[in-house]
Amino acid sequence: MSSSPDKNSIFDPSKPKKKRHWSWSDPDRVDPHEALKHVMLKMRLHSLSNSGSTTPHSESEPDSDSFSPNPVSTAPDFTAMLSDELLLNVFNRIPDAKQLFSNSLVCKRWCVLCGKLIPSIKLLDWEFLESGRLSYRFPNLVDINIVPASIMFERNSGILLSTKSLEVYLNSGVLETEGSFVRKEDILDSEAIDKGVRILAEGCRNLRRIALMNVSEEGLNCLAEECELLQEMELHYCGDFALRGITKCQNLQILKLIGRLSGVYDSVVSDIGMTILAQGCRRLLKLELVGCEGSYDGIKAIGMCCQMLEELTFCSHRMEGGWLSALSYCGNLKILRLESFIEDCWGMDNNVFAAATVFRAIRSLSLEGCSLLTTEGLESVVLSWKELDRLKVISCNNVRDSEITPELATLFSLLKELKWRPDSRSLLAASLAGTGIGQKGMATGGAAPQRGTAAAAAANLRRRRTAGGGAAGGASGTMLQFYTDDAPGLKISPNVVLVMSIGFIAFVAILHVMGKLYFVRKE
Repeated sequence: MSSSPDKNSIFDPSKPKKKRHWSWSDPDRVDPHEALKHVMLKMRLHSLSNSGSTTPHSESEPDSDSFSPNPVSTAPDFTAMLSDELLLNVFNRIPDAKQLFSNSLVCKRWCVLCGKLIPSIKLLDWEFLESGRLSYRFPNLVDINIVPASIMFERNSGILLSTKSLEVYLNSGVLETEGSFVRKEDILDSEAIDKGVRILAEGCRNLRRIALMNVSEEGLNCLAEECELLQEMELHYCGDFALRGITKCQNLQILKLIGRLSGVYDSVVSDIGMTILAQGCRRLLKLELVGCEGSYDGIKAIGMCCQMLEELTFCSHRMEGGWLSALSYCGNLKILRLESFIEDCWGMDNNVFAAATVFRAIRSLSLEGCSLLTTEGLESVVLSWKELDRLKVISCNNVRDSEITPELATLFSLLKELKWRPDSRSLLAASLAGTGIGQKGMATGGAAPQRGTAAAAAANLRRRRTAGGGAAGGASGTMLQFYTDDAPGLKISPNVVLVMSIGFIAFVAILHVMGKLYFVRKE
């Protein structure tokens, strides 16, 4: 039988063999769902072709790659055959977030893909934002802080200023100047800030939280128009009229407004700014005012317009007298924090704090640095709040352990959370575990109270009251706590308890009668 010349040529040893070229990038040959398997197969084929044999490599044979001047450049990049979606899925499953930074240094493609998985950053270089590289590198940002980049400082500065609200590097010459650490000329002007905010808003439309500094009304307007999902904002060094741009942020729920940061920078936010803020942000749930000036009118406007406000914080406030009474307009307020680092606490004495008795719905109170407030003034207010379950008292020097009354000690035992550290000499803070205070919530550890201290006296009095040996009023107050919503275990009404008791008595009586009749018949 004759065979064709083509078939005979295949077995002709004189002719060189034709190499078969694989094309995995051909969409007709490769299934996208099996791209990873194809890459592994390609890598195995490449290793076999380099060795020329399937036998293991001998240690005595020289390694051909060791003589190559640039062995890395000759090796093909098999990860280029993987789709972006598959690589993103792999990077997203890496548990260590810091590993994304190392992966971004491999190549440009990995750098872009890893940037899509980073949701939050703190900007240190303003040129990185103005050039548009930030939105290209991190297109899926939801949280960004551009305050450190808004302050001009030396590249290699080793001076770090860290406060509760700000963390920024400073120039070496700032220590020789008097006044604030951050001067006006060190902060970028409003036009440059607005330009950067516009670039950021157009590139990252999914922002939900942002921290800004020295932004004007124009920048806030652009941010509100482009980022409709924005819910939380932090504003530094902003004036009253700049807040007019925040009125277009319809979904804003959390706002932190910093007017003056003691020793760092100084700006003015007065009743005008608070009124503009209140009329534009009616859906606020949480508001924090730091270093703001104002009076009764500004707080009243916030209470009347922001009906959904639940948490309000005043830190280093510079309010005029009577401002606390305006909080009565905040009908839905549940958490109140008063934090001050000023010696006279701007008039926060017992008479001013007494106006807070009208806030019946307060559930959490935090006092820090209120040096003029005494134990008597604190007690008169917190005892009137029937729904209070969390209390925090820190650095209030006139609040002393020796002035704790039995009523206040009983209130402490019913709280879910108590943080009591009015001064460094307070003995109650170190002995709450022995008194049972904070037993229902977050307990504070410590040793048992020493004899003769105010903490021990309060503990003994509490034990006597809860034991039922006290007065009728104390016993009734102690028994009622078993029927509150915070009591653990099964909750039943007093009527059910009465019916069950009567039923138990009747059952015992019936058993007694049946026993008598049984013995009579037996005799």
